[in-house]
Amino acid sequence: MFGGAGRVWHGRDVVAALVTPAAAQTSDEPIYYQDPDGKPVYSLTPKATADGRAFRPVPASADLNFADAEPAPEPAAPVATDGARKIKFYRNPMGLADTSPVPKKDSMGMNYIPVYEGEDHDDGSVTLSPQKIQRSGVQSEPAAMRVLVTKVRAPGSIQLDERRVSVIAMRSESFIQSVADVTTGSRVSKGEPLMQVYSPTVASAAAEYVSTIQSKVTGGVPFYGRGSRQRLVNLDVPEAAIAAMENGGPVPTVLQWTAPRDGIVLERNAIEGMRAQPGDVLFRVADISVVWALIDVAERDLGALAIGQSVRVHARGFPGRDFTGKVAVIYPQFNRDTRTARIRVALANPDFALLPDMYVDAEIDTGDPQPVLTVPESAVLDSGDRKVVLVELGAGRYAPRDVKTGHRGGGYVELREGVTDGEAVVTAATFLIDAESNLNAALKGFTDTGTTP
Repeated sequence: MFGGAGRVWHGRDVVAALVTPAAAQTSDEPIYYQDPDGKPVYSLTPKATADGRAFRPVPASADLNFADAEPAPEPAAPVATDGARKIKFYRNPMGLADTSPVPKKDSMGMNYIPVYEGEDHDDGSVTLSPQKIQRSGVQSEPAAMRVLVTKVRAPGSIQLDERRVSVIAMRSESFIQSVADVTTGSRVSKGEPLMQVYSPTVASAAAEYVSTIQSKVTGGVPFYGRGSRQRLVNLDVPEAAIAAMENGGPVPTVLQWTAPRDGIVLERNAIEGMRAQPGDVLFRVADISVVWALIDVAERDLGALAIGQSVRVHARGFPGRDFTGKVAVIYPQFNRDTRTARIRVALANPDFALLPDMYVDAEIDTGDPQPVLTVPESAVLDSGDRKVVLVELGAGRYAPRDVKTGHRGGGYVELREGVTDGEAVVTAATFLIDAESNLNAALKGFTDTGTTP
């Protein structure tokens, strides 16, 4: 750099030139001049840059002091205040367990955050300013008594009512003479003809019964015919055919078999001219005006189930339509592969909309009609082995409280311990307050075992 009379100043010359007598250092007159852009270019006399801008005068009060000074005393405990509150210490802005008795910056240049008296409580509570509460979106709601509407949702399928299925099978060797115009899937009514059958055994028993009836009319033993009639009943001869014999009809050689109930033909094995052995299933008819819904309920929901609970079933083939029923049976078997248990619900099916093996979704009402103490589900912080809510203590203070939860439903959870009716709990920004509370607890533990500010 250049000085007066064209002298050049470098290094130690600058330092020597800047050290002036004490009288000059106490004056407000400039002791040298510096480049207006702050560059390390100085002059002992007024000077201008190449573009005509004047150098900045530097008085002695703004100059660096190169004289040896006494060591600075250790900083005392902070007494700085913010309004009426006193600052106790400063904590690390990144949440580390590091405090300072005086203002400082961390390695990234961030200011340490002041902690005021009353903000570090032994109960783990945290105090937030109204501005911080507003910025964080903190919301509270009092714990109240409510009736929880708890619904268990589970999949299932439609099955036949076992009590409404009939099988037509011959009890003696028979021959199918003819079959009615009935096929699998046809709807039949009780008493409707299905087939005509010839059976030597049945024909022999029918002839014996007819002769017994005739002998009774001509003065025979009155009770002799009971055994012959019972034999026809044991051979499953239709009651209509037996009644025709008793009314004076001829000995039938071919008998007509009819439908035993109203329903749908699920199976038709009878073929005209075939030979049927005893036990062969010729027809299977089922009444599907009432069907069963077999629902597979998850293991975690078993404790809430009970006989008689209301169930709504939604068939995937009929969106928007509900089929209602009640829990009739809780099966005593458990499926270890799917971790489910099965329940049975009887459903009215007057228009035959529900068909066997159809998939359905069920909603089971398992709520208790008695009101219980509840809070919104968002108020509970669940770490797996501990459940906590943040209770509002007033004046911006919030304290964590251990609770025991019960049933859930409708967006609410039952609290069995930890909170009383009417206490306000935080329902929004709970994680922010919990983080602040945990940070305060960590800092307190640090200061208790380390250096106390």
